[in-house]
Amino acid sequence: MSKAVARKANVIKTHQRGAKDTGSPEVQVALLTDRINELTEHMKVHKKDVSSRRGLLKMVSNRRTLLDYLKRKDEKTYAELIKKLGIRG
Repeated sequence: MSKAVARKANVIKTHQRGAKDTGSPEVQVALLTDRINELTEHMKVHKKDVSSRRGLLKMVSNRRTLLDYLKRKDEKTYAELIKKLGIRG
């Protein structure tokens, strides 16, 4: 098992609702946050990498959409998730 696969499995395991949950908004936001943090580090080194910047912005937008949905449906879960992931300062 590669490091990326193990890392993804760990993120899913810590944020899933049930035993086989891989698609809930909480899991999706956690996976996106992990990838966003990884790409942010990449962008610090490679400032002129425009295609990675575009992908990063798309991921941030997608995460924002999922967070808006979660806030509408269950504000308590939303608050717990952003605190757990440390998204908002």
